Amino acid sequence: MRESPALTSRSRAWLAATTGLCLLPLLLQLPPMLALVFAGSALLTIVLAWRRAVPSPLRVLLLLAMLAAVYWQAGLRFGRDTGCALLASMLAIKSSELRTLRDGRSLLGFALFAPFSAFLLDQGPLTTALALLAVLAAVLCMAQLADAESHVAATPWREQMRVMRRITVIGLPLALAAFWLFPRLASPLWGIPERTMSKPGLSEKMSPGQWLDLMADDSPALRVQFFGATPPPEQRYWRGPVLWDFDGSDWTSPQWHEASPMPAVQSGRARWSYQIDYEATDDRRLVALDLPLQAPAGTRLTPDYELMSQQPLTGLTRWRLASAPPEAFEATLPAALRHAALRLPQGYNPRTVALGRQWRQQAGRDDAAVIRRAMGWIHAEFAYTLTTPPLGRDGVDEFLFDYKRGFCEHFSSAFVVLMRAAGIPSRVVTGYAGGVRNPIGDYYVVRRMDAHAWAEVWLEGRGWVRVDPTAAVAPERIYDTLENRLAQQEGGGAQLDARWAGNVGDWLRRGWNELVLSFNAERQQHLLRPLGIDRLEPSQLIALFVCAALLALGWMAWLLARGERERDPLLRAWRRLGQRYARRGLAREPHEPALDWAARVDRELADPALVVLSRRFAEARYAADVADSARRQLIKDLHRHRPNTGASP
Repeated sequence: MRESPALTSRSRAWLAATTGLCLLPLLLQLPPMLALVFAGSALLTIVLAWRRAVPSPLRVLLLLAMLAAVYWQAGLRFGRDTGCALLASMLAIKSSELRTLRDGRSLLGFALFAPFSAFLLDQGPLTTALALLAVLAAVLCMAQLADAESHVAATPWREQMRVMRRITVIGLPLALAAFWLFPRLASPLWGIPERTMSKPGLSEKMSPGQWLDLMADDSPALRVQFFGATPPPEQRYWRGPVLWDFDGSDWTSPQWHEASPMPAVQSGRARWSYQIDYEATDDRRLVALDLPLQAPAGTRLTPDYELMSQQPLTGLTRWRLASAPPEAFEATLPAALRHAALRLPQGYNPRTVALGRQWRQQAGRDDAAVIRRAMGWIHAEFAYTLTTPPLGRDGVDEFLFDYKRGFCEHFSSAFVVLMRAAGIPSRVVTGYAGGVRNPIGDYYVVRRMDAHAWAEVWLEGRGWVRVDPTAAVAPERIYDTLENRLAQQEGGGAQLDARWAGNVGDWLRRGWNELVLSFNAERQQHLLRPLGIDRLEPSQLIALFVCAALLALGWMAWLLARGERERDPLLRAWRRLGQRYARRGLAREPHEPALDWAARVDRELADPALVVLSRRFAEARYAADVADSARRQLIKDLHRHRPNTGASP
C-alpha cells in the first residue's frame, strides 16, 4: 500500500482553521464553560501537534479532563446535548493524530459531523449560516489537499469559489423541492432524546432566589401575535406551573392533583385570540394567557389550568389559543383541596404564622380585609431588588421582618405563607408577565427574563383570584414596557436605537421561524391554498414532488452537460471573451475559425490585441509544449481583455 504523503504547513493550517470552523456552531450551543474547555483543548492540541506527535499520556489526560467537564455539567445522565459534547471533545483532540494527507481527510470527515450535530440543539439562522460556512470550508480544504497530493499548483480562490457557486446552483432546486414538497409525517417515527444539561426555564419547583440566572437571560421564550383585541398590561399574565406544596424552602407542583376533576370556570366577557410561537424548552410545559378556554390539538389542560404538550418541546412550536379572564374559577373548593391549600410545614417561620393568625382574629371572616392589609404593608415597607442575600431556615420570616427586599419569588412565596397562616387557601403560580411589542412585525416578545411568580387566593363566591404582591411594590416590573422605562431615562434615545436594532433582528428571526422551522406537515398540506387548492392529499403531494424533482434533475443534467463541455478553464475564458464581443454585435460565427474572427474584428474595431490573443489561444489549445505558467497567464489575459481597450496581450 502506497504511503500517504506528509502534510505541508499550508495544508495543516487549512485543516486547523476548517476544524475550528466546524466546531464553532456546536460550541455555541453548549454551556459556556464547557465550550471554553473544548476550545482550549483543541487549540492546545493543534499547537502541540504542529511539529511532532502528541504523546499518548498527554492525549489521555486531555480526554479525561474534557470527560470530567462533561460529567460536571450533566452527571451520568445521557441526552442529545451530552452526546454532542462528547463529539466535540473527541474532535478537539483529533488533530493530535494529524501527520499525513490521509489523516487530514479523516479529520475533515469527522469534523463535518459537528455542524450537523449542532442542529440537534438549535435550528436558528446563525447555526445554519455557520454550518453552511463550515461545509464550504471543508470542501475547499479537500480540494486543497487534492492539489497537494497531485503536486500541482493550488487552484486560485476565484476558480474555487466559481466551482462552489456552480455546485450550489446545480443542487439548490432539488433541495428546495425536497424541503417544500416531500411528504412530511405529522409525528416523527422515533423520539429525540431530551437534553440533560440544565438550562434556565420554568419548572415544577421554585425556591426563593433560584431564578437569578433565568432573570438575567434576555433570550425570547415565546412570541405572541394577537388577532383582534390585545389584553391590557395588567391582564398579560402567562400561566405556567401551579405550586401547592411547601416544605419550608421549596415550592413544588404536586402529582396528586393530576387525577382531580377539572374545576368549573365561568369566563368573563373579554376574549383574546392569539398565536404563540414557543421556543424549545425540552419540557412539556406551555404557557397561556390566564385562562385558556380550551387546549389546542396536541395538548391538554390540567386541573390547575396548566397547558401541557403531549410531546417534549424539542423545537419551535406554534399554537393557536383563545383565553378569557375568569369571573369565577372553582367557586366550590373540595375539602381535600382546601386542606392542601392551607397546609404549612410544622416548625417553620413562626413569626409569619403568628402574624397571619393575629390578622385573622382582627379581621374576623373578612378574607378580603386580610389581603388588603398584606398588600398595603408590602406597598409601604418593601422594595424590589435582585440582590437579596441567601435566606436561612426560616426564609419567609427573614424576608418579611428583616430584609424586606427581594423579587417575585420572595414576594409570592411569603405572601402565600402569610395567607395560609391567616386561614385563606392560596397557592403560587409561575409563568411570565408582560411582553414587549415589536412594532416592525406587530407582535409581542416575552423573554425568559420576564419569568414571574404570583399568588392565587381562594375567595368565597369567586374561587381562585390572582393577587400579585410584586406589583404592589414594583408595578413597573409588571405593567410598564421597556420602551416606556427607557424613554424616561437620560440617554434613553441611544438605548431606544439599540432596541430598534434588536427589533429588526428579532423580526428577521421570526421570519426564519415562519418560513423554515414552523413548516410542518399541516402547513405543507395547505401549501397551495393561495392558488385555490385548500388541501393537498398525500398522493397529490407525492405526485407534485415527483414532478418538481424530475424538473430539478433535468436542470442538473443540463448544467452538468454544459459544464462538461466547458471543463477546460482556457476554453471557458475564450468563450466568455466571445460573449463580450457578441454584445457589441461582433459574435463569432459557428463555422468561423478563431484567427479569422479576430482578423474580422480587427478590421472593424482596430483591435490588434485580439489577434494576438487568438494566436496565443490557438497555440495553447493545440501545441503540446505550452508551459502551465504561460497557459495560466493567457487565461488571466483573456479575462481582463475588453473590446477595443488596447489591453496588452
